[in-house]
Amino acid sequence: MLWSSAPSRLLSTPSSALRPFPFFALRRHFAQGFLVKGETPHSSPLCPLGKHRRSHSSRLNRSYPLLRVHSITSFGAGSTMATRDETDSMGVIQVPADKYWGAQTQRSLKYFNIGHETMPREVIQALGIVKKAAAKTNAELGLLTPDIAALIDRAADEVISGALDAHFPLRIWQTGSGTQSNMNANEVISNRAIEMAGGTMGSKLPVHANDHVNRSQSSNDVFPTAMHVAAVLYVSDALLPQLRSLQGALEDKAQAFQGMVKIGRTHLQDAVPMTLGQEFGGYAAALEVDVQGIAHALQELYPLAQGGTAVGTGLNTHPKFAVTVAAEIARLTGKPFVTAPNKFQALASHGPVVLLSGALKAAAADLFKIANDVRFLASGPRCGLGELNLPENEPGSSIMPGKVNPTQCEAMTMVCAQVMGNDAAIGFAASQGAFELNVFKPVIIQNLMQSCHLLHDSARNFREYALEGLTVNQDRIDKYVHESLMTVTALNPHIGYDKAAQIAKKAHHEKSTLKEAALALGILTAEQYDAWVQPEKMV
Repeated sequence: MLWSSAPSRLLSTPSSALRPFPFFALRRHFAQGFLVKGETPHSSPLCPLGKHRRSHSSRLNRSYPLLRVHSITSFGAGSTMATRDETDSMGVIQVPADKYWGAQTQRSLKYFNIGHETMPREVIQALGIVKKAAAKTNAELGLLTPDIAALIDRAADEVISGALDAHFPLRIWQTGSGTQSNMNANEVISNRAIEMAGGTMGSKLPVHANDHVNRSQSSNDVFPTAMHVAAVLYVSDALLPQLRSLQGALEDKAQAFQGMVKIGRTHLQDAVPMTLGQEFGGYAAALEVDVQGIAHALQELYPLAQGGTAVGTGLNTHPKFAVTVAAEIARLTGKPFVTAPNKFQALASHGPVVLLSGALKAAAADLFKIANDVRFLASGPRCGLGELNLPENEPGSSIMPGKVNPTQCEAMTMVCAQVMGNDAAIGFAASQGAFELNVFKPVIIQNLMQSCHLLHDSARNFREYALEGLTVNQDRIDKYVHESLMTVTALNPHIGYDKAAQIAKKAHHEKSTLKEAALALGILTAEQYDAWVQPEKMV
C-alpha cells in the first residue's frame, strides 16, 4: 500500500514553543513512493525510518509541534491510498489505483526521484501523436486489428489533448534514451484503452503496452521522433509568431522615431548623429535575421527517426512502416515531416537540435543587446542618459521611495543568459552519442524546450510591458546633440581631419561649444560652421 506524505493538520501552539521546521526534511521523513508486493512499511527500502518510524514521528512531534505526524502509513482519520497490482518483466508492483501508468513508470518514480524537472508537456503531446500515428500505420499494414488500433487512437487523443497530463509524472533525469517516458506513454494509453473497452486496468487485455501500443517501435526511435515533433510544433506555432510580433513592434517604433536626431555611440563613447528610428530599425533587422535563422534550422528537424527501432536497422518493422508513419505524423500535425534518410544518424546524432539551439542562442544574443540598450538609454531619470522613458509598471525598490527600475529589460537579459547556458548543455549532451545511440536525450529536449518557452514569454512581456509603452525624452536627446563634440566630423571634408581634431580638443578642454572653439581658432567663420555642421543632415 502507498502511504501519504502530507502532514495531517496544523495545531494551535504557543509561539514560545515553536521552532522553525526544516521543510527540506519532509522528503527524508516521509516516504516518496510505493511498496513492492510482499513488503511492509517496516521492511520497505523506501521507508527511511524503517521499524523506528513511530519513534521518529514522536521526536518530530516534540521538536516541531506545528507538524503533527500521526504515522508514516496514514494521516488524518486513518486514510490510506488505494492501489492495484501491475506487472512487468521484473515482477509485481503496486501502483496508485487512480493512475493509468503501469509498472515501469512506477519503478521509475522510485529509482529516479531526482530534482523537480518533469518531461515537457510538448514532449508528452508528441508521444501521443507518435503512438496515434503508429497505431494507424500498424493497422494499415495488417499488424494490428482495427479494434485495437481504434482503442489506441482514442486513448492517444486524450494524451495529445492534455486530458491525461496528471498521469505523466516522470522526471527528465532518467535513462538517457527516454525509455521510461516512452513506457509511461505506452502504459497510460494501454490502461486507458482497456478502461474504454470495459476491461480491468493492469490486465493488459485487450491492449498491451508493449505488444500493441509500442508495436513496430523502440524507445530509441520513438523518443528522438517525439523530440523533433515537440520542437517543431512549439517553435513554428508559438515561438516564431511571438518573435515576429516583437520584431513588428520594433519596426513600429523605428517608424515613429524616424525623424528624431540623436547622438550615436560607439565604444560607449559619443559618435556621430543618427536618428532614433535608425537605431530601432537596426534592432528590428537583427531580430529578423534571428527569426530567419530559427526558421531555417527548424527545417532540419523534419526528418524523423521513427522506423529505426533499436539501433537504426529497423528490426521488427514492416518495410513500409518508416515512410508511412512519418507521412501520418505529417498529416496529423500539418508539418512536413518525412522519414530520416539515415536512421543511424537519427538515433545517435542530435545535430539538428544543436543547430536549432544555436539559432535560439543567436536570438538571445541580439535580444540581450536590445534589452541592454533600452535599459541604458532609459537610465536616470536625472543622472543617467535618460533619452528614453520606460513604462512605470511597479515599484522598483524596497528602500528607495519612488524608484522605478527597468525590470522587463532585466528579466529579458536573465532569460538570454539562461538560453546561452542551455545551449552549452545541449551542445555537450549532443556530443555523447556513443556508438549507435545518444543517451542524453531527455536533458537535450528539456533544455531546448525551456529555451523556447523562456524566449516566447520574455518576448511577449518585453513587447507588452516595455516596448509598447516606451516614450522619448526629446529635451535630453536634443541636449546631447547640441553638446556632442563628434559633430565636428562633418568638417573633415572642408578643413581636414587635423584641424577638425584641433577644434574638438579645444572645445573639450575649455568646456566650450564646437562653434565657439572653431571661431576662437580662426579656422572658419560662423556662417561656414552653420552651413557645414547640421546634425539633421548627417544621418
